[in-house]
Amino acid sequence: MRVTNGPQAENSKRLSTMTQHAQNARILMYSHDTFGLGHLQRCRTIAHSLVEDFRGLQVLIISGATIAGAFDYRARVDFVKIPSVIKLRNGEYTSLEKDIDLHETLRMRQSIIRHTAETFRPDIFIVDKEPLGLRGEIEDTLSYLKTRGTTLVLGLREVMDAPHLLEAEWARRDVMRKIGLFYDKIWAYGPPDFYDPLTGLDVPPAIRAKMKFVGFLQRSLQKNELPGHRPEGDYILVTTGGGGDGAELIHSVIDAYQQDPQLQHRALIVLGPYMPARKRNKLLKKGSKIPYIKIIEFDNRMEELIAGAKAVVAMGGYNTYCEILSFDKPALIVPRVKPREEQLIRARRAAELGLIEMLLPEEAEDSQRFANALEVLPDRPGPSQSHPHLTLEGLPHISEIVAELLDRRGGHHLSVIEGMN
Repeated sequence: MRVTNGPQAENSKRLSTMTQHAQNARILMYSHDTFGLGHLQRCRTIAHSLVEDFRGLQVLIISGATIAGAFDYRARVDFVKIPSVIKLRNGEYTSLEKDIDLHETLRMRQSIIRHTAETFRPDIFIVDKEPLGLRGEIEDTLSYLKTRGTTLVLGLREVMDAPHLLEAEWARRDVMRKIGLFYDKIWAYGPPDFYDPLTGLDVPPAIRAKMKFVGFLQRSLQKNELPGHRPEGDYILVTTGGGGDGAELIHSVIDAYQQDPQLQHRALIVLGPYMPARKRNKLLKKGSKIPYIKIIEFDNRMEELIAGAKAVVAMGGYNTYCEILSFDKPALIVPRVKPREEQLIRARRAAELGLIEMLLPEEAEDSQRFANALEVLPDRPGPSQSHPHLTLEGLPHISEIVAELLDRRGGHHLSVIEGMN
């Protein structure tokens, strides 16, 4: 496995790659966003990289994230907001608006998605993680786009879930057969020697042949950094991503500080926009009693906070993990273990490779043990120390594939420009 540290590696990689100029090419992306921020953030990262590499390209993201509008979007990247659906802890779904029936919400979402596809007329449609969309809501759109020759791409994070859970979920909806029916390409957002998202599943050879491991998606700082946005001095960043199920980790961090007076690292805790108000208020009150802790609710420039941190404590969702690798930060991961095992599998594999340190949630509840781990965390080596050749190659690889796809379609004027900047 190969690894590099930080945005400079991305820049040098991109400077050595040829950029394409695609006149009037269009890419539509789908991000169902029922829990957390991961899907939207992954789509934004890819979209921003593509419009930087392809100067004539337009990207439109369909998103169900309630706070899709809270983020910045580069020129030629926009989003269409579909009605939000919330995933409950038991795995069931409900409408965000309590007065609207779930089935009615799903009908609205399906209609907006189909109408957007018909109006936007994309050359490429990239679907994030859910092959058929939430409750099959994009199947109709996939079928329509297939008839008009759109290239259909399924993007899978490097770890989907425990094989037995994913297999059962996909078998209920005949997903594997429909992937073979609809999709032209499957991208795995990780290197093959880290983890295979379809490991343990019976994958037909025809589907396996469509699959390419593009690599992790490198993160970089925005060019217009805000002065004074990062805290001054050294700090540990504690993040739970969207925060919907992150309260237990924050409680464990505060308990560790209460337990051990020797623990005096400054900690900046970001609760996440989806943390329930009652839990958020309880943590704000509890954390205010610790002089070394500062708590904020949300930040739409997490890359800057991670880049400025001495170390990171997180649950280890895909995007946070990519940020930890991109900015080469010592990290302590306390993964979610249910209802999905994705974070647990990723953390175990990364710990096995020496990239991060991991504690299970029940281990983090041992306040002295957690305090001891936090005490030494800033002095722990970054990921590049254990893997000096680690590279995050996902974005340049995606651009290379998109260039080939657009070139093959032949419907757009393509010219080659040397250099990326």
